[in-house]
Amino acid sequence: MAMKLTKEDIAKIAKLARLSLTDEEAARYQEQLSSVLEYMDVLNEADTSKVEITSQVTGLEDVFREDVVDACKEDERDLIIGQFPESKDFGLKVPAVLE
Repeated sequence: MAMKLTKEDIAKIAKLARLSLTDEEAARYQEQLSSVLEYMDVLNEADTSKVEITSQVTGLEDVFREDVVDACKEDERDLIIGQFPESKDFGLKVPAVLE
C-alpha cells in the first residue's frame, strides 16, 4: 500500500522540478500525487502474468543517418546566443540540475 506523501516530499519534488509552490499548491499536489500513488496499488493488483512483454507498440523502426556537422552562419549563431539569458565564450550557461 502506497504511503501518503508528506509536505517534505512535495517540497523535495518541487525543488527537483525547479518549481516554487505556494502553501495552497503544495497541499493540492500532496493530495493529488498521493492519490496517483494509491491508484498505482490498484494497478499492481492486476494479473499481467499472461500479457506478452511489449517494448514498442507503433511498429516504427529507427532510421539512422550519418551525423554530419554543418557550419553555422555567424549571424545565425549570434542571434541564437543573443536570445539566451547567459552565455560565455559561445557557450550557453544553464543552471545546474544535479547537486
